[in-house]
Amino acid sequence: MKSINYILASVVVALLAVSCVKDLRVTPIDPNTNTADKAFTTADDYNEFLAGIYTGYATSGYLGRDGDPSISGLDGGMSQYIRGMFHLCELSTDVYVCGWNDEGVPDVCKMQWDASTGLIYSIYSRIFFQIAQCNEFIRQADAATVSLPNKDEWVAEARALRALSYYHAIDNFGNVPFADETSLVGQIPVRITRADLFDWLEKELTDIINNSALADRAATEYGRINKTAAKMILAKLYLNAAVYTGTAQWDKCAQVLKDIMDDGYSLHTVSAGGIYSPYQELFLADNDQRTDEIIFSIEQDGIDTMSYGVTDYLIFAFTGGSMNAADLGISSGWEGCRMTPEFYRKFDTAKDARAIFWTDGQTEDVADMGAFTNGIGFQKYKNLTSAGNPGKAAGQPDTDFPMFRYADVLLMAAECGMNGSSVISAAEGLRYFNQVRARAGLADETSLTPDKLLDERARELYLELWRRQDLIRYNRFTTSDYVWQWKGGTHDGQSVEEYKNLYPIPVSDMMVNPNLEQNPGYKK
Repeated sequence: MKSINYILASVVVALLAVSCVKDLRVTPIDPNTNTADKAFTTADDYNEFLAGIYTGYATSGYLGRDGDPSISGLDGGMSQYIRGMFHLCELSTDVYVCGWNDEGVPDVCKMQWDASTGLIYSIYSRIFFQIAQCNEFIRQADAATVSLPNKDEWVAEARALRALSYYHAIDNFGNVPFADETSLVGQIPVRITRADLFDWLEKELTDIINNSALADRAATEYGRINKTAAKMILAKLYLNAAVYTGTAQWDKCAQVLKDIMDDGYSLHTVSAGGIYSPYQELFLADNDQRTDEIIFSIEQDGIDTMSYGVTDYLIFAFTGGSMNAADLGISSGWEGCRMTPEFYRKFDTAKDARAIFWTDGQTEDVADMGAFTNGIGFQKYKNLTSAGNPGKAAGQPDTDFPMFRYADVLLMAAECGMNGSSVISAAEGLRYFNQVRARAGLADETSLTPDKLLDERARELYLELWRRQDLIRYNRFTTSDYVWQWKGGTHDGQSVEEYKNLYPIPVSDMMVNPNLEQNPGYKK
């Protein structure tokens, strides 16, 4: 995106309350009358701009669910950041199919995308829009002429959020445009290779964790990124190091995970409301109370923070058929998304507390992707509290999206142990693995294999944005070693081209940035 490094005066926002994302009331500053020198005049202006960056992960824009999205030319609902990430990281896998014919949805679902697929361009744009906002905040804070008592902490937050979006870039697109706060405003971004971006992220995150003023868990307001979340990004980087650079980093990953284990998080194992399992309570309308396990979340609120993405998508789009929408705390279903039979069969539905599915009137076989009754339904996310009460509004959930959870820490640690880490032994990793299974109501495993690990991650972390990279890490995403219905565009599934382990650089960005090169396999 040519505009990645322009001053984003149009996204400077005035917020009436910024104590947390759910309290935001936002109105854009008119870019025709407000430039950086006019917008950043008080400490509140900087605080408000930082809150706007957080809002960029939670909504499409600042004027309602679909009104006036931050990026022109994109559908506000389809292009919301987290919804876009679901298209790339979950819709493209064995987890679910979507029967809609919206632009790009069938292509991504069937792994038949190309460099012109609009659905891919939309999330690519969101990623770099967020990075540009973070760059601008850091640039303006560094040059501030007003007193900023919280400057160091705010800058550290912006750096951590930028690292999160660059992590999404390296994972999905590989070799991408790069700019930071030192880049000249208006300059076309340079291209950075995947390996070099890995090195930059490693150094940046290490510095944020060890040397910045980023708050630790005890000092963090809910919904704001903290040092543990920064460690999670670094651990994910190391977990996939062999994919990103060709060299595994199991010991480095394990060491970061050990550090996270000392930060005070744990599995949520005791039901707060007594109606739902502890696992289900992580995905309900009051999951902002599950800070024992949830490390960082993207907030949603039925009145204050609304979008057609995030958990709105995960509840409404997955509801239909004979489901009663009111039983999920919502007004209606969109009848779009159901799981593949291959994914459903990974669960012992009689025992596993994570098998929160809907089978009434549904078939396992997805013979017709357009028929909602083809495919078992998901009900993992609900707009209900742990006491069974509906959220604030039936038309928009209060349910936050858990970006990072402690259960993932345990499963990553198990993977490090299985792969020969000297920091976490195989036996120790197996204990962590079985802690996750015990919470789900399943018996311990006596040994750990790649297939067991991959399937357990599928059961524990489905619809949380990790499935694509897990399949790639174990060489199951594009290959014939594992197929599922509609993979490659056929009912029975088939392998696809190996180059699709990376998404293409959108053709629209290639046209305006001569520094970029298309990822291998895609037409230039």
